[in-house]
Amino acid sequence: MSSNYKAKSPAKEAPNEPFKRAVTGCLRALAKKPELEVSYAAERPGIAGGKVRLPEPPRKLTRQEAAIVRGHADSLALKLACHDPSVHRKLIPGGQQARAVFDAVEQARVEAIGARRMTGVAKNLTAMLDDKFHRGKFDDITDRADAPIEEAIAMMVRERLTGEAPPPAAKKLVDLWRPLIEDKAGRGLDKLERLVEDQARFGDAIHDLLDSLDMGEERNADAEDKDEGDESDEERRQDESGEEGDSADSDELQRMSLEEAEGTSEEAQDASAEAMDAPSTEMSDDSDMGDSESPAEPWRPRGGANEYRGPEYHPFIGKFDEEIAAEDLCEPEELDRLRGYLDKQLSHLQGVVSRLANRLQRRLMAQQNRAWEFDLDEGMLDPARLSRIITDPMHPLSFKREKDTTFRDTVVTLLLDNSGSMRGRPITVAATCADILARTLERCGVKVEILGFTTRAWKGGQSREAWLAAGKPANPGRLNDLRHIIYKSADAPWRRARKNLGLMMREGLLKENIDGEALNWAYRRLLGRTEQRRILMMISDGAPVDDSTLSVNPGNYLERHLRYIIEEIETRSPVELIAIGIGHDVTRYYRRAVTIVDAEELGGAMTEKLAELFAEHAAEPEPRRVPRRRLH
Repeated sequence: MSSNYKAKSPAKEAPNEPFKRAVTGCLRALAKKPELEVSYAAERPGIAGGKVRLPEPPRKLTRQEAAIVRGHADSLALKLACHDPSVHRKLIPGGQQARAVFDAVEQARVEAIGARRMTGVAKNLTAMLDDKFHRGKFDDITDRADAPIEEAIAMMVRERLTGEAPPPAAKKLVDLWRPLIEDKAGRGLDKLERLVEDQARFGDAIHDLLDSLDMGEERNADAEDKDEGDESDEERRQDESGEEGDSADSDELQRMSLEEAEGTSEEAQDASAEAMDAPSTEMSDDSDMGDSESPAEPWRPRGGANEYRGPEYHPFIGKFDEEIAAEDLCEPEELDRLRGYLDKQLSHLQGVVSRLANRLQRRLMAQQNRAWEFDLDEGMLDPARLSRIITDPMHPLSFKREKDTTFRDTVVTLLLDNSGSMRGRPITVAATCADILARTLERCGVKVEILGFTTRAWKGGQSREAWLAAGKPANPGRLNDLRHIIYKSADAPWRRARKNLGLMMREGLLKENIDGEALNWAYRRLLGRTEQRRILMMISDGAPVDDSTLSVNPGNYLERHLRYIIEEIETRSPVELIAIGIGHDVTRYYRRAVTIVDAEELGGAMTEKLAELFAEHAAEPEPRRVPRRRLH
């Protein structure tokens, strides 16, 4: 049968397509970039390579979900319209904590500009921020150690600039820090409202704020030169002109951009509201809603491969640190013996993990090899669309064709905590699961790297001895010798690296854990890979602990650095980060994480989280098997 006798009908669009078009139009209007490329994907929203990525909205939107998507769009549009990257680079401080505060407050500034001028934008941003803090589990924290100060300051700045209270999910976070910040920097916060539309002077005020909070850093020389001829304060400028900031060209551009965009923005938001309120048309589950995002430009790290971010974290001495291949830590005969011991210990678990791994393999292979093209003029008759003929006999037949899909080149790094607290059942289960998953993913064409981290000694080793010999200087930084172990490199075949995992059974290997530097090490290795997709899975049993370091530094020294590295990876890099905690809650550190009570659950957790990640990028759900009867 052929469909040449009838004209082809247009493909039926998804019910959320009108909403996506309206949001895209609003974003372009606010950003003053009519040709801006906007895509939707199940990934973190952001701007990369001059292209904007927004979260994929559900097919049937609630009002709250629509407001959250609009909020992300408005936030990114305002950053494009009201933020000058060159000014930001000149003013940004060097320290990691100060830098985090500076970035967060600048984002609060650009969002406040839009919120002050457009009520709809203000509501969208509030919904987006509330969702962000709720997902980060900030609505149930009770300790300042779990509350990032940069987020608290940003919310307090937003409160000063817009008059809006922090979103409900951020209230506890702000309340934990408010007394300290108000006491030390309340006056500095009060000055910001007059400078909101002058990025350079606003940035200077943030430096003063950081000084008040004892977080200040030396300013960039270019910024100092720029300010040399402008020593008058905001009060004198106000007296002379009666209006703050009207002498800056960039401020005028910002105001013009937002004023011209406001009418278009309101129209686009009305259109998106109509699209949301309109009754959804039911669609078949196999409708093609592939995302059209083109690959962004390659991301590059800001510093060198071994850079430690900011003066707040540093090793006292690094020459005793060690990055070593597993086979170089013991003789081949001992590795064989340890591998045999590992296999014997978990012979009963291998069957369970193997079944889970085989299930993962089937899902990956299905994504690799099978997908369908729909609404074609010829091919296999699509039975899911035969109902159209019943309701409208004049409707043309719809055909589909099976096609091969491109499975993106992928590398997965498994980073295993090799600390003493993992001794016993947890480390044996972790080693076996990593071994079986590496074998499974290799069959699917996915490269796998297996890494471990610990320290060379208990309570400091040679680093501590060097510190003692130097006269015990205060705040020495990290005070132990790192040991980072490569069990299997990404390019090594599984059969060659298999016995290396037995090293984890070696008595005396497992010592202390400095998670932040280990995570940064694994992350840097991934950045050097050429694969299109890079996934990093951290397997740990809790917070970083090193007695030698923590005894002579602030109590949250290692944890603060870990949080910073996690934030860098999760928000500013192309690497997808997952964490699995064994017996301890790691969801307070990682945004994409799961906690298991028993090590026996590790195999299931690892395969499930990997399956979820791959499923997010699948072109289609797992296809249904149908008869291959061709119509002629």
